[in-house]
Amino acid sequence: MPARAASFRSVFAVAGFRRIWLAHLLSVAGDQLARVALTVLVFDRTSSAGWASATYALTFVPDLLGGALGGIADRFSRRTVLVVTDVGRAVLIALMAVPGLPLPAAAALLFLVQLMAGPFHAARQAMLPELLDPDRLVVGQAVLSSTYQAGLVVGFGAGAAVVTGLGVPGALLIDAGTFALSALMLRFGLERFPPSAPSRHERPSLIAGCRLVARDRELRWLLLIACCCGFYVVPEGLAVPVAAELGDADALPWLLAANPVGSVLGGILLSRIPRERQVKVLGALTVASSLVLLPAGWAPGLIPIVVLWTISGVFSAHDMITQTQYSLAAPAAHRGQVIGVAIAALRTAQAAGIAAAGLLAQVVAPTTVVTVAAGAGVVVACVAGVGWSRAVSSRRGPEESEDPRGPVGGTTSAGEHGS
Repeated sequence: MPARAASFRSVFAVAGFRRIWLAHLLSVAGDQLARVALTVLVFDRTSSAGWASATYALTFVPDLLGGALGGIADRFSRRTVLVVTDVGRAVLIALMAVPGLPLPAAAALLFLVQLMAGPFHAARQAMLPELLDPDRLVVGQAVLSSTYQAGLVVGFGAGAAVVTGLGVPGALLIDAGTFALSALMLRFGLERFPPSAPSRHERPSLIAGCRLVARDRELRWLLLIACCCGFYVVPEGLAVPVAAELGDADALPWLLAANPVGSVLGGILLSRIPRERQVKVLGALTVASSLVLLPAGWAPGLIPIVVLWTISGVFSAHDMITQTQYSLAAPAAHRGQVIGVAIAALRTAQAAGIAAAGLLAQVVAPTTVVTVAAGAGVVVACVAGVGWSRAVSSRRGPEESEDPRGPVGGTTSAGEHGS
């Protein structure tokens, strides 16, 4: 009989996790505030919606490169990586608040701010398995994921209110303050966590991380499962044209909120399932995330589409299971490095999915594009799910099936997860 799932109370009972969660909350708030403030700043100076949207998109691009820096989390104390990247972001954002700063300089500083997020996320993700046992780890992932999704839901409104009340420089200084506060909290609230890399002669790189993942069967399939987000993220990227297709001026907020709200609900529901069962249903949940979007092209109106997108968000909460299993399958010595691979892969999948969908939406209806992406996602997810199930079955022996760590927990294979 599977053990009961860990509780949220048991996760927050770990002091180190509480510090990480509070720092994560501050980071999410600061990120959204910075995006809104910079978008407003660019629009005010250029009167161009195109440049304003391009500035918002720029806040995501450096994650593709930042993932390559994930190995830093193995070469230095993970606490040090967290603190230094937070201090660095605080300083850079404070510089962005300087009145009259040229837009190219502001864009360059913004790029550097987002670039530093890669090592920060890798270090945080690599630290979690050292703070939480496997059963509590998946609940911890659910808390962090739900916090992020909730931040997306309320971030735009709250960010706009702050920018309106304090102006762009004031909003950016508050953002810098959130990162400074996070750095203080992590510096004095966490253990040092010494470097984990075994040899100073091994230089971490994205290529080396890819080799580690490629050599581990479970990590390969988990990474493919994670990259399936490139298909079911398409509704988020097409929310504006879908709202225009529906001809409903009030549709956009509902469309934008559908997936984050679903993800929060899904995280809460899945965290109540014992980890052994989570591992078994991972493939099915991945398929369902895209499968439920297939009727989008024939949905009669806003309400059915919002319902479908929200249900897809519920199923997409499986990413917390993926992250947990990826982390547990990785050797501690290379955890940050392989997490960096996952961060880069996820951002690439999301960017490629949204870009391809945007091009296709130039020639066919946006809701049809969602259906096409969903169909492709179902196919890829089926392949990834079957591969993952076989990988788990091949490792689990008769005596290992009763291992309290679970089918992959605590192994020392060559790889790990991210984002």
